[in-house]
Amino acid sequence: MPPRGYFREIQRICKKYGILLVVDEVITGFGRTGHWFASELYEITDIDLMCIAKGITSGYVPLSAVMVGDRVASALIDKGGLFAHGFTSSGHPVSCAVALENIRILEDERIIERVADDIAPYFCEQLGKLSGHEIIGEVRSVGLMGALELVRSAKTLEPIDNAEEVCEKVRDLGLAHGIIVRPVHSTVTIAPPLVITRSEIDFLFERLRSTLDEFAVFLREMTTAARSAKATGTAKPAPRYGL
Repeated sequence: MPPRGYFREIQRICKKYGILLVVDEVITGFGRTGHWFASELYEITDIDLMCIAKGITSGYVPLSAVMVGDRVASALIDKGGLFAHGFTSSGHPVSCAVALENIRILEDERIIERVADDIAPYFCEQLGKLSGHEIIGEVRSVGLMGALELVRSAKTLEPIDNAEEVCEKVRDLGLAHGIIVRPVHSTVTIAPPLVITRSEIDFLFERLRSTLDEFAVFLREMTTAARSAKATGTAKPAPRYGL
């Protein structure tokens, strides 16, 4: 998580040296953080280019876009007013219609306000309760985005060997328990739908705790097997879990 004042300093440096500030809101845009854009949360105002996708249609159909700030727009206008670029399906009317309807629903049903005022605080509270788990080294969250840093032991913070491959096991265990989580190296990320309810959050974390408990057993068994193989000289390359 960026420390307080981080993006204020980034903006100062960019402005001082004439650097374009490009903001990636593909994941964080359209309510994920409890704001329309994470830039609002972190008080980023001097934006030159903003990449957006995913939440613009809630993922129902593909659509992405780049928002252009005044500095870049003025430069384009001064050069003739045309930015000659494009892709075959740019601005596809079906995707744009879905985006407009999606944004209307977000506004009319006040979904983002609901996330900010009720659901996100409850989600972060329940996520925080996992901080005492035996294989959780750190818990991080903002809005409806959560991350659990996995370690061998919460007491020693010893990292997991071959974490990128080994932690894929968490995804498989989660699916068996009826939930979807995403392992990224040694971090388990959770990003539920903006319309999730409190009871569904309870279900999510009940199943996630069971998933982590099983993964902890898996880690212990893997460690025991590795030590035994090393002692007997029969060690093999670590298994890869995945598709």
